[in-house]
Amino acid sequence: MTSHFLRFSVFPGRARYILSILAALLLSGCSTNPLMTPVYKVTGGVLKGYAETEATPYVLEMSDTGMACALGESVDPLLYSFSRVVDAPNETGSLLMLLSANCAEQEAWEAELRYRTYEFAGAIDQAKDARERAKRLNALVAKRRYKAFQRAMATYEFDPAAENAECPFLFDEYDEITFLLGLLTGMQAIVNDANSGALAGVPRDIAAQAERAAKCVDNEKWAGLPNAIRGLVWLLLPDTRPDLSPDPWEVLENSSRLSVEKGMRASMALEAVAAETFGRDDVLEDVLARFVASEESFDVQEKYRLIDEIARLVVTFASDKYWASHYGYRTPSTYFGKLSDQRDMEGVETMDLDGLL
Repeated sequence: MTSHFLRFSVFPGRARYILSILAALLLSGCSTNPLMTPVYKVTGGVLKGYAETEATPYVLEMSDTGMACALGESVDPLLYSFSRVVDAPNETGSLLMLLSANCAEQEAWEAELRYRTYEFAGAIDQAKDARERAKRLNALVAKRRYKAFQRAMATYEFDPAAENAECPFLFDEYDEITFLLGLLTGMQAIVNDANSGALAGVPRDIAAQAERAAKCVDNEKWAGLPNAIRGLVWLLLPDTRPDLSPDPWEVLENSSRLSVEKGMRASMALEAVAAETFGRDDVLEDVLARFVASEESFDVQEKYRLIDEIARLVVTFASDKYWASHYGYRTPSTYFGKLSDQRDMEGVETMDLDGLL
């Protein structure tokens, strides 16, 4: 990560050049001035090039998911405002919209947890309100994720709906991960839209398209994520499962174990999502236990740390949903990795609220 900062130290001229162009934009006056169009084009080209060569790898190395999603929400409108004068930066734009969706999803998670805790407490009106907010936020997440999927496919001129579609040419590993995350985001958009009550109108055929396209990326190299995507699709749409293929739950578990070996636990997050979606508490408990156990010797891929941190949030939320529904509160930190019933809670430390007053 330090190397990205050093590039500006070693090449201060580049930084001054970018800043001078941005300053010129701020002082340019009316945007309809035709004399400024060349400046806009130069600035758009500089920003697009910087985003693709510097911003994308830097963001993927981040460990602060909140800061990363804030970057997506703030930078995406700026970067895409220049698509009026230069080609849209769909490669980086796919990642930025993915991050923007994560911001909205974290709000949706909070609303979902409030709904479950209110429901547990019998506060029906508050539960209804929180549930409605969660649905609206899920619709926003679905729209953003669908846009991220479209941008990723446009980057490589890949039409996933085409019959016998050939795999796109992926020049380097950043192309591969952008394409793969685009497929994953499309799958997530379907789930979010379902949670919204279909308010976003995301096409359901994305799932089958993602299942086919996931074969374009090496499963071993990318920590089992391609096969995890396929396994989840087989659960959602059993008709897409090829004859003689392994059981989807077995595919997800194997992908999860590979994700730990390869230092990027996105597949484990998909297994947790599948478990809570299909009511498999046994699978969920097993995934949570394996996730906690992996922490002891886990060696994250530094280049893709952000992906692993997002996976951690997803797994944690799956656990929190269970605890909120069954006990009325989130997972106690000392019990993360377990789905204990009330009889197992006798030894858990509790806070004396009277002492805070």
